[in-house]
Formats: sequence, C-alpha cells, structure tokens
Amino acid sequence: MAPTARTLPRPGSFHAWLLAIRPPTLTAAIVPVLVGTGVAIHDGVRAPLAASAAMLGALALQVGANFANDLSDFRRGADNESRLGPPRATQQGLLTQRQVQQGILSAFMVATAAGLYLVTQGGWPIIAIGLASMIAALTYTGGPWPFGYRGLGELFVFIFFGVVAVAGTYYVQAGAVTGDVLAAALPVSLTVTAILVVNNVRDIDTDRLAGKYTIAVYLGRRLARFEFVMVVVMAYLSAGSLWLLGSFSGWVLLSWASVPAAVVPVAAVVARTDGPSLNKALRSTARLHLLFGILLAIGVSF
Repeated sequence: MAPTARTLPRPGSFHAWLLAIRPPTLTAAIVPVLVGTGVAIHDGVRAPLAASAAMLGALALQVGANFANDLSDFRRGADNESRLGPPRATQQGLLTQRQVQQGILSAFMVATAAGLYLVTQGGWPIIAIGLASMIAALTYTGGPWPFGYRGLGELFVFIFFGVVAVAGTYYVQAGAVTGDVLAAALPVSLTVTAILVVNNVRDIDTDRLAGKYTIAVYLGRRLARFEFVMVVVMAYLSAGSLWLLGSFSGWVLLSWASVPAAVVPVAAVVARTDGPSLNKALRSTARLHLLFGILLAIGVSF
C-alpha cells in the first residue's frame, strides 16, 4: 500500500531517500544485465567483474533517472496533490530540490566510477553509451524539450532499458555485439516498456492536465489498455522466437513459466481504472519483468 500522509517518512531521512530511489523500479536495471550476461555465458564467455560493474552502473543510472524524473515532474506540475500513484519525494517536501539534485550527481558519479572500469574492457563505445544514458535520463522529463512529455517515453525505455542495456552488458564481456544478443534484448525491451505503459494508463488524466502527452494520453484509456496487452503478448512471442528462429535452445521457453504472473496485471489493466488497482498492477508488472527476465536469462545461457 502506498504511504499516506500519516505514514510518510520524515523529511531528509533514509526512508525519504528510499522513497525517491523507488526500489520497485530497479528491476528495469537488473534484468537487462542478467539477460546480457546469460547470452555471454551461452557464447562461452565468463567475465564476472565486467558483469558486476555493468550491474552497478545500470543500478546507479536507474536511480539517477528516478531522481531526475522526481524533480522534473514536480517542477512541471505533473506531480501534484491529484497524483494517483505513490507519493514523490520532491512533491511531498520529503527532499528539497537541492537534495534531489545532489542525489542525481551522486548516482551519476557512481555510474561513472563503474564505467571507468568498463571502458578498460570495451573502450570508447562505453563512454558513448554512458553519456547518452545520462543525457537521456536528464531529458526524459527535464530540459527544454522533455521527450517523455511528447509521446516518446516508451521508445526511450525500449531502447535504453532494453536494447542498449542488454547489448552493452554483452559487449563489455564479449567485446562484440551479435544478432543473437539483439534478439534476446527484444523481450526485455517489451516487458520493461509494459511497466511504463501501466504507469501512463494510470496517469492519463493528471498527465493531460499537466501537458504531459504520453502515448496513453494520445490513444485514450481504451486503446492504451490494448497497447499494454499487446506489449505483454509480444514479449512472450519474441522470447519463443529465440528458439524457433535463433540459435538458442528450447530452454528459452522457460520464460513462459511466468505467464501466470502476467495474468494479474493484464486483468487489472483491462478491467480497472482506479488508482489503487493500477498501482497494484504497476507493482505486479515490475515483478513480472523481474521473473520473466530471470527465467529468460537462465534460458538463453544454455
């Protein structure tokens, strides 16, 4: 259950920072690294230090992006007293704007530290990926042209938390990017995008009032629900195609064991429109992404 006014943490406390970090969203950073590492193992590559550094960097970038989103949405009025989702630290006064800015800087410094090691393994492409990821995190809802406010949020998540993250993880371990790892990135891209779709379905009304035109706002609630269902279905189909069309074994179908976990969020998004129900659907979609990703990572490693 989301914190209420009586259960909100004390301003500036550890729990206030934890709220701003948004632990349930960290699956978006964990899963791509697991799958990219799984493909590397499939190809006979063992590079635990590079994999660990990639995980640390991904988590730090995710936290930095969460801080930036918290701050920018508050400044633009998308996070206000009408918000249906979990409380946001800046909007609730739990952290000052300056504290959140310092949090962004600290998170990016950790990501940079991890990146310095990865540069020794992968060279200049890692610098390009790191810089692009930081810029994208800052401009998702911030800057003069926030693309998250112009219907490009899903594309950003699909590319950076799917394709780039999976392929980048593989690259720092294997020294190349293959068609197989790009194919394995597709179901990861789709399931992480599903998380954003639920979020945007829930926030259609408040986003429209704040001038935040997500795909859900453009489509309307009914078609946005259909979008969510199609994204989830395509994730499973793309995972199955790794066996039918790629060089992976039937073990990739292990990811389909997560289908029962997909029923709950799909049913909630299709049938319900109230905030609490969609908050639960958001959390269950994040758990689905993690479970699906773990099973897929195991499957592609064989």
